[in-house]
Amino acid sequence: MSITHLFFDVGGVLGTNGWDHEQRQAAFAHFGIDPAEFEDRHREIVASLEAGRATLDEYLAITVFYKARSFSQGDFKAFVLSLSKPDAAAIAIARDLARSGRWRLATLNNESEELNRHRIRLFGLAEIFGAFFTSCWLGTTKPARRIYDLALAMSQAEPAASVFVDDRERNLATARSLGMQTVLFTGAEKLRGDLAALGVE
Repeated sequence: MSITHLFFDVGGVLGTNGWDHEQRQAAFAHFGIDPAEFEDRHREIVASLEAGRATLDEYLAITVFYKARSFSQGDFKAFVLSLSKPDAAAIAIARDLARSGRWRLATLNNESEELNRHRIRLFGLAEIFGAFFTSCWLGTTKPARRIYDLALAMSQAEPAASVFVDDRERNLATARSLGMQTVLFTGAEKLRGDLAALGVE
């Protein structure tokens, strides 16, 4: 079956992760936050943040600003947003595929709404992707099957005619169990070759 749909993860594929372990470590160092105390609170609310049931402000009120700080919430949010960096080479591949008009492109990722909107703008993704299947809008996160089912149904994509690109094997495993083609992202050069092997070039 010929490929008709391409689904791309954002963090770790089209750019840096938005608010993963390494980004949190950078924030701890920059603002002098106790990592253990933060992570304990983070675990309690991160699922709600990524599933769109809590705003970034609510998340920060629980994880950081539950006590007086020497910095403002605005300062902290600005720093978090500044950590997002696009992968120009990976984005160029997606842009070339979109320009060909041969495939329908969408993102499929876990992210909070405010961060997701910021990264769509910063990375220029609205010019490339026709849909954004993000956990904050779908109310469910990878690797749970529900988010893949929704993305496939809403895009009217046949699993066997769909490719999902992600940098984490556990996210790809669910996609494969549904019959989707998968590509483990380790870099733009390999991505181009892996897609070509599936007839996407």
